[in-house]
Amino acid sequence: QVQLVESGGGSVQTGDSLTLSCAASGYTFDAYAMGWFRQGPGKEREFVASISWYGRHIKYADSLTGRFTISRDNAKNILYLQMNNLKPEDTAVYTCAAAPGGNYYYTEEDRYRFWGQGTQVTVSS
Repeated sequence: QVQLVESGGGSVQTGDSLTLSCAASGYTFDAYAMGWFRQGPGKEREFVASISWYGRHIKYADSLTGRFTISRDNAKNILYLQMNNLKPEDTAVYTCAAAPGGNYYYTEEDRYRFWGQGTQVTVSS
Protein backbone atom coordinates (compact mmCIF):
# COMPACT_ATOMS: atom_id res chain seq x y z
CA GLN A 1 0.00 0.00 0.00
CA VAL A 2 1.50 3.28 -1.12
CA GLN A 3 1.58 6.05 1.45
CA LEU A 4 2.89 9.60 1.31
CA VAL A 5 2.56 11.33 4.65
CA GLU A 6 3.45 15.00 5.00
CA SER A 7 4.41 16.66 8.24
CA GLY A 8 5.99 19.88 9.49
CA GLY A 9 3.29 22.35 8.61
CA GLY A 10 2.03 24.94 11.04
CA SER A 11 1.32 28.59 11.73
CA VAL A 12 4.27 30.99 11.51
CA GLN A 13 5.01 34.68 11.14
CA THR A 14 6.27 36.49 8.06
CA GLY A 15 9.99 35.88 7.65
CA ASP A 16 10.02 32.59 9.56
CA SER A 17 11.21 29.26 8.21
CA LEU A 18 9.65 25.81 8.08
CA THR A 19 10.78 22.44 6.86
CA LEU A 20 8.19 20.06 5.50
CA SER A 21 8.75 16.33 5.33
CA CYS A 22 7.08 13.66 3.25
CA ALA A 23 7.55 10.07 4.39
CA ALA A 24 7.04 7.56 1.58
CA SER A 25 6.30 3.86 1.78
CA GLY A 26 4.88 1.04 -0.32
CA TYR A 27 6.87 1.66 -3.49
CA THR A 28 10.47 2.00 -4.62
CA PHE A 29 11.19 5.55 -3.49
CA ASP A 30 14.37 6.12 -5.47
CA ALA A 31 12.74 5.00 -8.73
CA TYR A 32 10.41 8.00 -8.66
CA ALA A 33 10.82 11.70 -9.07
CA MET A 34 9.21 13.64 -6.26
CA GLY A 35 7.43 16.94 -6.16
CA TRP A 36 5.74 19.46 -3.94
CA PHE A 37 2.57 21.26 -4.89
CA ARG A 38 0.46 23.74 -2.95
CA GLN A 39 -3.07 25.07 -2.99
CA GLY A 40 -3.82 28.38 -1.36
CA PRO A 41 -7.28 29.51 -0.23
CA GLY A 42 -9.46 30.09 -3.27
CA LYS A 43 -6.65 29.18 -5.66
CA GLU A 44 -5.82 26.35 -8.01
CA ARG A 45 -3.16 23.87 -6.99
CA GLU A 46 0.25 24.96 -8.25
CA PHE A 47 3.66 23.45 -8.73
CA VAL A 48 6.27 24.28 -6.09
CA ALA A 49 9.34 22.12 -6.71
CA SER A 50 10.45 18.77 -8.09
CA ILE A 51 13.54 16.59 -7.72
CA SER A 52 14.77 13.64 -9.74
CA TRP A 53 15.47 10.26 -8.18
CA TYR A 54 19.06 10.99 -7.06
CA GLY A 55 18.67 14.74 -6.81
CA ARG A 56 20.68 15.61 -9.90
CA HIS A 57 17.82 17.51 -11.50
CA ILE A 58 15.78 20.05 -9.56
CA LYS A 59 13.18 22.58 -10.62
CA TYR A 60 11.41 25.31 -8.69
CA ALA A 61 8.50 27.51 -9.52
CA ASP A 62 10.05 30.72 -10.79
CA SER A 63 8.59 32.80 -7.97
CA LEU A 64 10.09 30.55 -5.29
CA THR A 65 13.66 30.13 -6.42
CA GLY A 66 16.01 31.24 -3.69
CA ARG A 67 13.57 30.85 -0.80
CA PHE A 68 12.60 27.18 -1.05
CA THR A 69 14.89 24.14 -1.22
CA ILE A 70 13.77 20.64 -2.12
CA SER A 71 15.83 17.62 -1.12
CA ARG A 72 15.44 13.90 -0.55
CA ASP A 73 16.99 11.17 1.55
CA ASN A 74 16.67 7.93 -0.37
CA ALA A 75 18.04 5.90 2.53
CA LYS A 76 15.15 7.08 4.71
CA ASN A 77 12.51 7.41 1.97
CA ILE A 78 11.85 11.02 2.92
CA LEU A 79 11.34 14.12 0.81
CA TYR A 80 11.93 17.58 2.28
CA LEU A 81 10.98 21.14 1.51
CA GLN A 82 12.92 23.82 3.34
CA MET A 83 11.02 27.12 3.21
CA ASN A 84 12.73 30.34 4.25
CA ASN A 85 11.55 33.93 4.53
CA LEU A 86 7.93 32.86 4.43
CA LYS A 87 5.31 35.32 3.25
CA PRO A 88 1.54 35.44 3.73
CA GLU A 89 1.09 34.43 0.08
CA ASP A 90 2.83 31.13 0.91
CA THR A 91 -0.21 30.17 2.97
CA ALA A 92 -1.49 26.93 1.45
CA VAL A 93 -1.92 23.21 1.83
CA TYR A 94 1.37 21.65 0.73
CA THR A 95 1.20 18.20 -0.83
CA CYS A 96 3.95 15.84 -1.92
CA ALA A 97 3.66 13.56 -4.92
CA ALA A 98 5.62 10.82 -6.70
CA ALA A 99 6.12 10.49 -10.46
CA PRO A 100 7.40 7.35 -12.21
CA GLY A 101 10.31 7.70 -14.60
CA GLY A 102 12.25 9.57 -11.98
CA ASN A 103 15.42 10.46 -13.86
CA TYR A 104 14.25 14.05 -14.30
CA TYR A 105 11.94 16.56 -12.65
CA TYR A 106 8.29 17.12 -13.56
CA THR A 107 6.15 20.21 -13.18
CA GLU A 108 2.88 18.82 -14.55
CA GLU A 109 0.41 17.33 -12.10
CA ASP A 110 -0.65 14.57 -14.47
CA ARG A 111 2.88 13.10 -14.41
CA TYR A 112 2.42 12.22 -10.74
CA ARG A 113 0.98 8.87 -9.76
CA PHE A 114 0.88 9.00 -5.96
CA TRP A 115 -0.22 11.90 -3.76
CA GLY A 116 -0.20 12.66 -0.07
CA GLN A 117 -3.00 14.25 1.93
CA GLY A 118 -1.24 17.55 2.48
CA THR A 119 -0.10 19.66 5.40
CA GLN A 120 -1.32 23.18 6.15
CA VAL A 121 1.10 26.09 6.25
CA THR A 122 -0.26 29.41 7.46
CA VAL A 123 1.87 32.55 7.39
CA SER A 124 0.58 35.62 9.18
CA SER A 125 1.85 39.16 8.80
